[in-house]
Amino acid sequence: MTAIALIDCNNYYVSCERAFDSSLVGVPVIVASNNDGCAIARSQEAKALGVKMGDPIHLIRDRLDKHGVRVLSSNYTLYGDMQRRVVAAVEEFASEIEIYSIDESFVDLTPFADRDLVAHVNGMRDQVRRWTTIPTCVGIGPTKTLAKVANAAAKKNPLFDGVADLRDAVIRGFVLDRFPVCDVWGVGRATAAKLMTLGVTTAGQLRDMQMKQARGVGTVVLERLVAELQGVAASAVEVVEPQRRGMAVTRSFGLPIRDLEQLMGAVAQYAMRAGEKLRSHGLVAGQLTVFFHTNPHKRDRPQHHASRRVTLHPMSADSLELLAAARRGVEAAWRDGFAYTKAGIMLDDLVAVELRPRTLFECDAERRVRLMTALDEVNGRFGRFTAVPAAQGFNRGWQARADSRSPAWTTRIDEVPVVRA
Repeated sequence: MTAIALIDCNNYYVSCERAFDSSLVGVPVIVASNNDGCAIARSQEAKALGVKMGDPIHLIRDRLDKHGVRVLSSNYTLYGDMQRRVVAAVEEFASEIEIYSIDESFVDLTPFADRDLVAHVNGMRDQVRRWTTIPTCVGIGPTKTLAKVANAAAKKNPLFDGVADLRDAVIRGFVLDRFPVCDVWGVGRATAAKLMTLGVTTAGQLRDMQMKQARGVGTVVLERLVAELQGVAASAVEVVEPQRRGMAVTRSFGLPIRDLEQLMGAVAQYAMRAGEKLRSHGLVAGQLTVFFHTNPHKRDRPQHHASRRVTLHPMSADSLELLAAARRGVEAAWRDGFAYTKAGIMLDDLVAVELRPRTLFECDAERRVRLMTALDEVNGRFGRFTAVPAAQGFNRGWQARADSRSPAWTTRIDEVPVVRA
């Protein structure tokens, strides 16, 4: 029988912070979004105090202060590097790994199915804990959807002690009959509403739907989910990452922007980062959309939301070409008299660089590729944004706030933790 497991890091961002700061252990902790705006990760202690995902920090500040909740700025460099360490710890326990998100990975355990898989994955969890200190839960099933359900059961039901194996039909039926249909992976809000009008409220009832009826309610997507809940795999673990269809770099500003060139400084940084991301994935883009807007929550102030789409011809991953296209969009959409608080770059029509349509006039294409390679190498060696275009500037008052960001414990030599005996 196929055996797919989903390993999920518990309270991931908080766990990463606790790995290097023992004063955070056992106390309520929140990690805030960009610009220190909203709660995007909470420790169990913070959840017990009623802090919800997405709560604006400024609206619950009094409660946080009352209960001594520690609020940290997000440190994505740390979280990304810790993910690499988690995956390294998992590798020897799986034949294939598919990284699903920064804190979740599907692993193929089929070659180990003749073993005691609960003991096997507990060994995997122990190794992750030893190498990173990060606690995990694991769900096992014959399909990805069942592994997802199993993981949720392992996390919420103490009977499973962190590992739920749904390959057994009796245990699987017990869990599915108590699992809300709205929480099934891939069931959106609209589909869940349709299902509930039909009396389908649990994953077990969804499993028992006729395939034709499932397709009528939620297209082929729901039909595949029904099949997966029945133990029929719609797809195996993806060894090759599926090609991205779109990409975005967006940020809120630390201070409102009222000047065109200041806004271009921010957009220039986002365009350069977008090009870097394209090149790292071996892709080029055919469409670029630049947008910027005021704070929609301050309704007593003038509001403006602007965006422009620019076609890239030829398709490109050249940061300077993306910057030039973004500038054309910004200049076309700019309006004086507004305080802009967020901007971003979105890229669409992505294709692999070797499959891009060619044009007649690409005489300096190789030269530009070498330029971008050199730019990436400089910034990779000496730190991001060491080499930047003049439009980006050096006085970046628009940078997002991060008043309580932890050090780059694992990626900057001058911030490596020091231990004294």
